Amino acid sequence: MAAFHDMEELFQGLLSTNHAAAQQRWLLGCYRQMMEQLLEAQDGAEQQLQEILKTEKDVAQCLLDAKEQACQEVAELQQIEAKLQKASEKDTHLKASLLQVTRELEDLKEIAADLEKREKEVDEDTTVTIPAAMYVAQLYHRINGPELGNYRELT
Repeated sequence: MAAFHDMEELFQGLLSTNHAAAQQRWLLGCYRQMMEQLLEAQDGAEQQLQEILKTEKDVAQCLLDAKEQACQEVAELQQIEAKLQKASEKDTHLKASLLQVTRELEDLKEIAADLEKREKEVDEDTTVTIPAAMYVAQLYHRINGPELGNYRELT
């Protein structure tokens, strides 16, 4: 029986060794599977990280472009405001000039009206008054003829 007992112990030892090897293989399989999952997760995380970094870079570039465009638009707005200021000053100057020209035009209209009035008076004098005065002078001369002496006839 001792041999049976020895054999049973040997068998138990072999089973125990075989069982330990099977557990070790199973654990190694689980370890390998976990490592593969970890590497896959790590690859996925790296890919996501690179996508995030690319997105951040794209967003940063968009922000820089928007800031540059905003600066250009501010500069353009300042130029437009400067042009508007110059145009406003020119408009004010032109309005003052227009007012002065309008006043001068009114003065010239008054002068033209006065000249027209004087011209009518001169025309009246030359067509009515002077011939009438000459007629009166000639008549007076004829009436008082010899008394005037050396004066010639006015005709």
